[in-house]
Amino acid sequence: MKKIKLGGTNILVPSVIVGCMRLGDLNSTELNSFIHLALERGCNFFDHADIYANGYCEELFGDAVSGDNSIKRENLILQSKCGICNGYYDLSKEHILSSVDKILQRLKTDYLDILLLHRPDALVEPEEVAEAFDLLQTSGKVRLFGVSNHNSGQIELLQKHLKQNLIINQLQLSIAVSGLISQGLEVNMETSGAINRDGSVLDYCRNKNITIQAWSPFQMPSWQGCFIGNPKYEALNNVLRELSLKYGTTPTGIAGAWILRHPAGIQLITGTKNPERLKEITDAAGISLSREDWYRIYLSAGHILP
Repeated sequence: MKKIKLGGTNILVPSVIVGCMRLGDLNSTELNSFIHLALERGCNFFDHADIYANGYCEELFGDAVSGDNSIKRENLILQSKCGICNGYYDLSKEHILSSVDKILQRLKTDYLDILLLHRPDALVEPEEVAEAFDLLQTSGKVRLFGVSNHNSGQIELLQKHLKQNLIINQLQLSIAVSGLISQGLEVNMETSGAINRDGSVLDYCRNKNITIQAWSPFQMPSWQGCFIGNPKYEALNNVLRELSLKYGTTPTGIAGAWILRHPAGIQLITGTKNPERLKEITDAAGISLSREDWYRIYLSAGHILP
């Protein structure tokens, strides 16, 4: 598994992360087998959130890992997110601290390697976030911090008050949903891809040594499903199939490799519960697309170059 340095640190992490949102659909035997497969493929980085099945995914994972003597906690990188509630967002000090305690209890661990703030809270008070992070760090409950779905200005506002560096930002990115990239390519154009919806957060994160973690890496726009094999993206799928033969992988592997080829050092979050699909995605970490093939994939999804 290809390794990258995490968020300007010297900590090496796998370029592929196991997203745990759908693990609640597996029984205990299937889940244990899935976790072992991930570890065998070099994926020891697991991404959770307290909102996934209202904590049930974390609970199942915690039971599976704590009940397996062959899995050592120190060999795992456990990341979770908090802040999404039922109908509102809450990044208050009290909610962050309470959320982390519950996450740790469900995961059956003494600490999180990484905590992310799941969504921006319009009522956030950065001073409260700073107090919460200080308490979590000094108590040993959380080692590193980041955000999810935040733009550059929101990160700046938080970082102004924090002692800890925000080293991660989770953002949606796929070949089909690639506004992060198109706005940089269609600069000064009167095209839809030129619209800056996030404060140029891709370039901002690169400048600030913040690792981007790409979620829903195979998703079509407007939550219409996966583009792999979908007739709405016939041209893209034709190219993916052709290049999968060239690189000795599958269309899924090529689609994953497209994200990992970006020089920002983006991590890809799998989001699958299917063992075979996990194998296909982890194959992507061993593929280095040529510049020509990367752009060919991009254009086949309907994007333009000025």
